[in-house]
Parts: sequence; C-alpha cells; structure tokens
Amino acid sequence: MEDDTDPLRYDVWIEDALRTVIKRTMGYVSENGLPGEHHFYITFRTTDDKVVMPDYLRADHPEEMTIVLQYQYDSLDVDDDAIYATLRFNGKPETMIIPLSSIVSFADPSVNFGLQLKMADLGDENLEYDADDLDPDEAQDLDADQPTKDTKKDGEQTTGEVIALDAFRKK
Repeated sequence: MEDDTDPLRYDVWIEDALRTVIKRTMGYVSENGLPGEHHFYITFRTTDDKVVMPDYLRADHPEEMTIVLQYQYDSLDVDDDAIYATLRFNGKPETMIIPLSSIVSFADPSVNFGLQLKMADLGDENLEYDADDLDPDEAQDLDADQPTKDTKKDGEQTTGEVIALDAFRKK
C-alpha cells in the first residue's frame, strides 16, 4: 500500500510530468495544427464532474471514452487544467471540455507512442490498458508489436512502449 504521508511522492510527480507532456502536445497542435501523420487517441473518465460533454455521449460512455483527434475536430485549445475541443459526432459539432486530470491514456500511433496514467482514486483493476477496448481499426494502430525506426546497439529493432507507472509504485 502506498504511504500518502511520504513527502517524496514520486508517483504523483511523475503523473504531473506526464500530463505536462499531453498539455504541451495539445498546445502545440492548437497553435500549429497536426504535423504530418500525427493523430491522438485520448481516453478519459467520463465520471469526472469537470468533464463537459453531451448527455447522449455520456450515456453511451458511462465510465470512459476514447476520442480520436485527427480529422473530425474544428477547434482545439488547452490551458493548465483542460483540453477544449469541438469534435464531430455523426457530422454534428459538439463542444467538449476534458480536464487533464481525467485523462487515463494518451497515444500517438503514428510514432508508436503511448502514456498510461493511474488515477489516484481508481483501484488496481482499472490499471490495465487494453487496445481491444477500442474499435478494431483503432486497436491495430496501437499494436505494440509494430516496429519503429529505432534500433538497439545490436541492430535489433525496438518497439514503441506504453509508459505505465505501476513498476515504480510501492505494493
């Protein structure tokens, strides 16, 4: 069990740093647009009181929702607390506010990059990220077995990694 009284909360600090990566990425895209083939899968908790989304989407996604930022968005902004986006669902624009604190995973399949965040109020049963939970077309983009252009010193190709914090947490 984690000691919440320990003043050196590495787990919290690392999560803050990972959220900064997401915030900087979204800030860049809001100012410059998506470069090249980059696109993002963002999974967030719809149960967060600060998430703003249409009721019909919340009904369809009562716990978590994954959005794809690629073609079907009209505006994107970010501040220290949230991502603000107008996304299209069935051709209809919908405004959404996604607090950075509600994001549980972020992926850019174009470069085989992913982050998985553990929420302080979620149990261990919610830690696993399963690409099968996405639509089949989306899941194949997140296949960690796809090689990247990077190679190790011995010439063997490396693969993209989802960064999870569980290895660094006290059990």
